[in-house]
Amino acid sequence: MNRTPSSAAPAREHGDAVQGPGSGSTLSNGLKQRHLSMIALGGVIGAGLFVGSREGIAAAGPSIVLAYAVSGALVMLIMRMLGEMAAANPASGSFSVHAERSIGSWAGFTVGWMFTALLCVAVAAEALGAADVMLQWFPGTEPWMWVLLFMVIFTGTNLTAVSNFGEFEFWFAALKVAAIGIFLVLGLLAIFGVLPGTHAPGTSHLTGDGGFLPKGVDGLMVGLLASVFAYGGLETVTIAAAESKDPVRGVAGAVRTAMWRIALFYVGSMAIIVTVIPWSAPSIAKSGPYVAVLDYLKIPAAGQIMNVVILIALLSAVNANLYGSSRMAYSLISRGQGPAFLGKVSGGVPRRAVLLCAAFGFFAVLLSFLWPDTLFQWLLNMVGAAVLVVWGFIATAQLRMRRTLEREAPEKLVVKMWAFPVLTWVALAGIVAVLLLMLRDENQRIQLLFTGGFGVVLAVVGLVRQQSLGKGAGPAKK
Repeated sequence: MNRTPSSAAPAREHGDAVQGPGSGSTLSNGLKQRHLSMIALGGVIGAGLFVGSREGIAAAGPSIVLAYAVSGALVMLIMRMLGEMAAANPASGSFSVHAERSIGSWAGFTVGWMFTALLCVAVAAEALGAADVMLQWFPGTEPWMWVLLFMVIFTGTNLTAVSNFGEFEFWFAALKVAAIGIFLVLGLLAIFGVLPGTHAPGTSHLTGDGGFLPKGVDGLMVGLLASVFAYGGLETVTIAAAESKDPVRGVAGAVRTAMWRIALFYVGSMAIIVTVIPWSAPSIAKSGPYVAVLDYLKIPAAGQIMNVVILIALLSAVNANLYGSSRMAYSLISRGQGPAFLGKVSGGVPRRAVLLCAAFGFFAVLLSFLWPDTLFQWLLNMVGAAVLVVWGFIATAQLRMRRTLEREAPEKLVVKMWAFPVLTWVALAGIVAVLLLMLRDENQRIQLLFTGGFGVVLAVVGLVRQQSLGKGAGPAKK
C-alpha cells in the first residue's frame, strides 16, 4: 500500500455532502481514530455471524469454512476498492458520491437511496431481533415495548454529537471483539486437547461425518450465499471516516486490517466450530453454533453468555444502521437528490435526516406487527439483495475513477486496489456469480426479483431527474 503523510492527505472536496443545504452548518469531525479503528474491527462481527451461520453450517457442513473464505475474499476486494475511493475523496455519502462522479447522477441516486432503504429496514429487523432476546429474559413483556425503548435510545444517541455514536460503537465493538476472541482461544485449546475435559479431535469431524462436502457442491453454494450476506455492513466505516479528523488515515487503517479481521473472526470461528463438534449435531440447530460449542466445552451459562453477546451485536447494528442511513440520506439531500428541508445540520448532526431514518425504521417495525407475511415481507425482499447492488456500483465506480485519478491526481491514490484492473474485474465476476446462484434458489430468486425491480424504479427516477436537470447521461463534471 502506498501512503502519503497526513499533511498531504486529500482534503474533502467541494460538494462532498458535508455542507447542509442553506444551513451554513457542516457535519462535525468528532470521531476519533480509536472510534474508527473499533468501528472497523467490530463492524465485521455482526448478528449475521452469531445467528446466520447456523443455516450456513446446516447447508454446507464443514465446507462452510471454504464458503466463508471465498465470500470473504470477495468482500476484501470490495473493501479495498471502496478504501481507494474513500481515501482519495472522503465523503459522508461514500460510494454514492463516488458513483455519481464516476458513472452519473442517476447512479449516485440509485445506490444511495437503495443503501438507505437497506439500512432502515435492517434497523427494524435488528430491533425486532433484540426484542426477541429480551423476551427470553422477560417473558411477560411485549416485543413492541423493547423495540420502542431501543429506538428511542439510539435515535437519541444519533441526534446528539457524533462522538456519542462513536463511544457507543467503541464499547459495543470492544465487547464483541472480546467475546469472539475468548471463543477462538477456548476453541483452539479444545482442538489441541489442552482444555481440561477435552481431547484433540483431529480431522474426525471435518471428514468423518459425511466428508468435507456432505451435501455436495449444491450445499456449498447455499452456504456461500448465506456467508455473503453475513458480511453486510462493513461499508459503514467509510461513511464514518468522513466525520473524523483524519479520514484518509482512518480509511487506510480499516482497509489494511480487513484481511486478517475477516480471516480471524469469520473463517477462523467457522473452522473451530466444525472441527470441535460434528456439523450435524442437533445442538447447532437448537441453540446455535457458538452456544453448541461452549456447551460441549462445559462452559457455565453458555447460552446466557451468548444471548448477551448477540444482544450487544444487534443493538450495535441498530445504532450503526441508524447512523449510516442518516448520513447517506443527508448526503443525497445535500446533493439535491432529496427534499432540501431534511438536509439541515445543527450541532454538526443532520438531525432531520436521523429522524427520517428512525421514522422509516419504526414504520417497518409496525408493518412487521400488522402485516408480517405481506407488506413487511415485501419490504425485506426489496432490500434482500441490495448489498450486491451496492457492491456492483462500488466496483464499477472504482474501475472508472481509478483511471481518472491516475491521469489527473495520482497523489490521491493513498490506498491502491491490488492488481488493478484484473482484481476489479474478478470482483465484478464474483458479484455476477452470486446473483446467478440466487436465481437457482426459489426464496433467493424472489428477493433478487424484488430488489431488481426496486433498483430499476430508482434508476429510472434518477435518470429522469438527471435529464430534467440537464446533467446528461455521463459522470458528473468536476
